[in-house]
Amino acid sequence: MADASKTNPQGVERLGYLGLGLMGTPMTRRLLQAGYQVSVWNRSEAKVAPLVEAGARRAITPRDVMANSDIAFMCVTDAAAVEEVIFGADGLAAAPGAGKLVVDFSSIHPEAARDLAARLKAANGAGWIDAPVSGGTKGAEEGTLAIMAGGDATDIERVRPYVLAMARRFTHMGPTGAGQTTKLCNQVIVGCAMAVLAEATRLAVNAGIDANRLPEALAGGFADSIPLQLFVPRMAQGIHSPPLGHIATMLKDLDTVADVAQTTSTPVPMASLAGQLFRLAKAARGADADALEIYKLSATTR
Repeated sequence: MADASKTNPQGVERLGYLGLGLMGTPMTRRLLQAGYQVSVWNRSEAKVAPLVEAGARRAITPRDVMANSDIAFMCVTDAAAVEEVIFGADGLAAAPGAGKLVVDFSSIHPEAARDLAARLKAANGAGWIDAPVSGGTKGAEEGTLAIMAGGDATDIERVRPYVLAMARRFTHMGPTGAGQTTKLCNQVIVGCAMAVLAEATRLAVNAGIDANRLPEALAGGFADSIPLQLFVPRMAQGIHSPPLGHIATMLKDLDTVADVAQTTSTPVPMASLAGQLFRLAKAARGADADALEIYKLSATTR
């Protein structure tokens, strides 16, 4: 793998970002604010224009991003979207990739990550890091994300300074696919936490106490956590815009947990229940609703 001095004589690599959604837009802004050159692409043009105004270079196609970047970051909806960005018409694989890296922040199946990495390497020689993120839109805006990565150790260190412009923590968990597996562990905890905190918040409301004071009351105790402090006030006050994440995204991840659990003979009763609750939430609130609207499942009608 070529190092920065070989791909860019100044030692600072050209960056690209594909997928300018809830996470991609603030993450790209942080790269621009750090002074990096960033080429951007998104399926819908409306999300590109503000970043171009902020100093990004507009790329017409994913192929254009790869051609004009040494490291291409990506955050899209699911494995099908990743596949399209890489191998679709004018995708990343259509441009020369030797000495370059693709860093996928999307949350997809570990097997899909391994398959895509091998196929991209065979197609144009580009390396791959699977690096799903945790911390939501707030973490993306504030640069406090936790990012867990799978890939070659040398590649991880090569991208670390750029990733840490967008995140507080960047942990190498093992070979390709290990980042995605770690994210599934994260989603077991977060998905179950959302379901449990919705239950606790509803109990408080129905019993006549101020649910907004739960984070204060429980701070420092065994129940305290970032989800408690962040999720409960939003549930209690009905704050769902901008969403911390979509119901469909959480359900996708919990369904992947169930699949990996089956293939590894791992019992996941709590995550399975959380998955079914999010499936109900999707039916009741819609796929694009904020994941915290799981709280509304237990609302009583009067």
